[in-house]
Amino acid sequence: MRISLVFPPFYLEPMYNLPPLGLVNLATALKETPHEVSCLDFVLEIRTGGLRLGPHIYDDCAERILSESPDLVGFSAQCTTYPAVLQICRRLKARRRDLKIVLGGHNAAFADEWTLEGFPEVDAVVRGEGERTFCDLVAQYAAGGRGEGVEGVTWRDGGRFMRNPDRDLVAHLDELPYPDYGCLPPLEMYRRACNLPRSIAILEAGRGCPHRCVYCSEARMWRGRVRTYSVERLVGEMEKVHRLYGAECFLLAYDQFTASRSFVEGFCRLVLERGLERIPWYCISRLDSVDRELLALMREAGCESMCYGIDSGSKKTLAFIRKRIDHGILYQRVVETAEQGIIPTLSFVIGFPEEEREDVDATLTLALRAGIVGNNNPLIQLPTVLPGTELHARYADRLVREVDTYFALGLEFDAGRRLEADEAMIDAHPLLFSSFYNLPTRARPLAELNAVASYFPLMVRLLPKTFLLLGLELEISVSDLFMDWLEWLRLRTAREAWSLSPQDCYRHFEPFVIERLGPRKTVRIPHLKDILKYEMLSLEAGKHISNKTHFDIDLNRLSDLTPKRDQGIVIGGFDFDLPVIIMDLKSGIFDKVYQPQETLLAFRQEDDMLEVNEINAFGRDFLALCDGGSPLKTIARELYDRYGQGMTREGFLKSCEEALEMLARSHLVEFRS
Repeated sequence: MRISLVFPPFYLEPMYNLPPLGLVNLATALKETPHEVSCLDFVLEIRTGGLRLGPHIYDDCAERILSESPDLVGFSAQCTTYPAVLQICRRLKARRRDLKIVLGGHNAAFADEWTLEGFPEVDAVVRGEGERTFCDLVAQYAAGGRGEGVEGVTWRDGGRFMRNPDRDLVAHLDELPYPDYGCLPPLEMYRRACNLPRSIAILEAGRGCPHRCVYCSEARMWRGRVRTYSVERLVGEMEKVHRLYGAECFLLAYDQFTASRSFVEGFCRLVLERGLERIPWYCISRLDSVDRELLALMREAGCESMCYGIDSGSKKTLAFIRKRIDHGILYQRVVETAEQGIIPTLSFVIGFPEEEREDVDATLTLALRAGIVGNNNPLIQLPTVLPGTELHARYADRLVREVDTYFALGLEFDAGRRLEADEAMIDAHPLLFSSFYNLPTRARPLAELNAVASYFPLMVRLLPKTFLLLGLELEISVSDLFMDWLEWLRLRTAREAWSLSPQDCYRHFEPFVIERLGPRKTVRIPHLKDILKYEMLSLEAGKHISNKTHFDIDLNRLSDLTPKRDQGIVIGGFDFDLPVIIMDLKSGIFDKVYQPQETLLAFRQEDDMLEVNEINAFGRDFLALCDGGSPLKTIARELYDRYGQGMTREGFLKSCEEALEMLARSHLVEFRS
């Protein structure tokens, strides 16, 4: 048989696309059979221009598949791409009635009966792990069968469908063959198509989840079992995909990667032993399964980024979704992760059906506090209702269509809009396409929650200190304040809808704060304006990326050097002791009263890190004279009358040499001989 394995069309500009590992695994499993297999990745073809966006995209996909003259077409389908898959199936069967069409993936596995009932074009659905099930189904098709007796398959028998018993899970994942990335275009093509700095491949570390969160189908998919590949298999696969296919980075696909400390330690140590730590990798973790020591080992072994699933700041919501998490260690983990040079992504979900406004506010406050603590990447989403989840089972009768959440985007093929045929299909089958629907909640209107999810992460990244303190000062909830800010910005900029960008924060947030504080006769947080200035200067410094220069000065020749101030340095004066206040905010102290104390700070952005140094008036004036043309002797003469009282000129020059050395070590100046 000739088999075409297809990854359906999808396009979301901000999202990069990786080679579809599911198809690679199926194609690899079929290599040991007599059948001829080809893989089509329509996501990549959109990126490379081989498939054009437009109202005829599904017809073009069908023609492209049929050009392979397949006897069987297998689709890997997830929630977002499910309408696209079924649209292509209709066109394939209209042209080739004899063509066998099989679907697989999480969405298909839990919507198998609805799929076969509503779409006669589909012949079978593979449930669960496909490597063995799909091969058995292919063998039966080749022998003239329809799916009888193949465990893990739901299949069409004339006008009805049959659901065969589940197949046992693969007991030892190492029994599966190494994925053959040669069945897809080179990884370098994916890198260029998505404009990525390096080629990325998915490395499956394990399967399963022991938890039972209401919004996730993982535990049900894998029947509550957790299985991992052996450390030797994982590192061997990393080495092979790097050497043979040019992978320069790996995404470790397994939500429970850090659940077993010995597993992570073994993986990291073998990576170091094989000299593979130069190849960066990303992973997913829980807060309670890592600590500073383990994070240090992971970083040494090449871990660059990790995602923590926080979900909610509300105890009531955490109980509802059946997730246990100790928020007391959140801030500690964020600091520990960032200190090791690992960028933490914190994932939050707002708008569960039983939430009130205070539950959403608790989550947003938690996100702000995490932003205050350290460098992290916040991600906020609305609940996605997936087939196979408890949310779907309990609330499917309440589904509404009001906003497109993150997992409903990617099919905007008609000039940035979804095709009318897709809209009609989604409207006609809400249970099947539930990820395109929303759950009403008492917390806030869905349009507002979607705006919060879309834009609030900017406040967490750019202005968390000011925003949190402003809410306390105005005695207004976080979500109310944010919607006030979005509406104020909309009116100020004459926009039709709410939107927010980093440029908006830089240009408009300060006047918003001043306007909101203006009518108040007394201010409970006098240092709030200093905090606003601190964060605005941080944004200003962020516009100028500095390069760290190697500190190497001949201490015997300091007076002959011509220092030059780093052009990216921004200096600001404050009425309060900002370093002390910032430390208190990071510790969760928000209501302390401070006595005025003038402070001067120098801000400097280097790569992803902001450096803030406290300086005095002498340091400020010294830096102002570091123009790259005046030698240190000249600078000392200029400053002597202001700062050299009680010192000889030689002694003051020595003080200036010491100041230059300190400023150079802080990378605030560079120098020329």
